[in-house]
Amino acid sequence: MHRHFILHKPYGYLSQFVYQLKRHKKLLGELYHFPSGTMAIGRLDEDSEGLLLLTTDGKVSDWVCSSKVEKQYYAQVDGIITPEAVLQLAAGVEIGFEGKKYHTKPCKVYIPETVPEFGMRAKKIRDDRHGPTSWVSITLTEGKFRQVRKMTSAVGFPTLRLVRVRIGSIYLDQLASSQVIEVNEFNL
Repeated sequence: MHRHFILHKPYGYLSQFVYQLKRHKKLLGELYHFPSGTMAIGRLDEDSEGLLLLTTDGKVSDWVCSSKVEKQYYAQVDGIITPEAVLQLAAGVEIGFEGKKYHTKPCKVYIPETVPEFGMRAKKIRDDRHGPTSWVSITLTEGKFRQVRKMTSAVGFPTLRLVRVRIGSIYLDQLASSQVIEVNEFNL
């Protein structure tokens, strides 16, 4: 019988259970006693936060990581993002991936009227002396390494904070940072 989990991954944790290098890193196993064989479905880098699904079923992991399932992110960017940048992101932009140039697929992008309250981050982003910031919502059906960060940088608005808020029909909603919920299955 496979087990499935929904987690609000906090800033500063790796989306893995084992880390081979000598530096100490915070791992998912420190947040909850997951059963043996549990794997993160996709990843959020150490500096990213938000919704992370975990499972003991490799087939479920493959399906969620496929291009059939949307992943939505809120990115806090440096500066006030422009409508032109939003259009560029939606059409797809050129980023570097595995040492080559890659053109991202078209995606859904908009400037949200209000941003959910994500709470304070463990490490402060910066203060107002460094200029304004703004938020943009980006919904992808692909997930290249650090893709959202590379995309916003490609249009001149580097990402300062990245929060995944949705995978398919599963939302981060009011899940507290580090909170884990076990579910019978993922209804995506």
